[in-house]
Amino acid sequence: MKKYLAELIGTFSLVLFGCGTAVVSGISSTGPAGVGLLGISLAFGLSVVVMAYAIGPISGCHINPAITISMFAAGKIKSSDAIGYIIAQFVGATLASGVLYVIQSGAPNFVMGEWALGANGWGPGYLGSYNITSAFVTETVLTFLFVLVIFQTTAKWGNSNMAGLAIGLTLVLIHLVAIPITGTSVNPARSFGPAIFAGGKALQQVWLFMVAPILGGLLAAFVWKGVFENSVEV
Repeated sequence: MKKYLAELIGTFSLVLFGCGTAVVSGISSTGPAGVGLLGISLAFGLSVVVMAYAIGPISGCHINPAITISMFAAGKIKSSDAIGYIIAQFVGATLASGVLYVIQSGAPNFVMGEWALGANGWGPGYLGSYNITSAFVTETVLTFLFVLVIFQTTAKWGNSNMAGLAIGLTLVLIHLVAIPITGTSVNPARSFGPAIFAGGKALQQVWLFMVAPILGGLLAAFVWKGVFENSVEV
């Protein structure tokens, strides 16, 4: 249960810090606290760095169903643990979104928008208005790269002391590219939580942020197993 609780807390923190930054003081902010695209990207990436060192020794700090499924596919986690991790991650993301909703509902003139609480999406009316093809390709390819970095940096020949920082910085880079396209998911739980509260198009479109990251993660697992796992440069 310690591992599952750690995953719940880690995912809760990722969503609260990341989506909270986007909603409270991000791109749409009109006040002096606006942090923009770079600030939001750093919030998500630094959340992973902090949690990697806080809960990594307990659960491995997946805090992302796409990572857990990829680890299972690569034979690095048992099915029973994978199921427990995924449930904990979705619960953590949903609780964080609920807390963010309570906080935001106290703001003057608060109205739940179509993609509220940092929900992911695509199409007309959503940030850069990119189409579904752009959204799917973005989420699949960037999750593939993200998970491949995780496999490589946490391998037996990797630098375990620096893995959390490398993974977090990779997530920063991913957000810098993907925020205008999809708001950046690469994490089904991160998308699910806000969508449940936002409803509308966010909930209608959440399927893409379940399928594409899992597909990208599985591709990374297969490439890792087939190409890199037993290959060490001499």
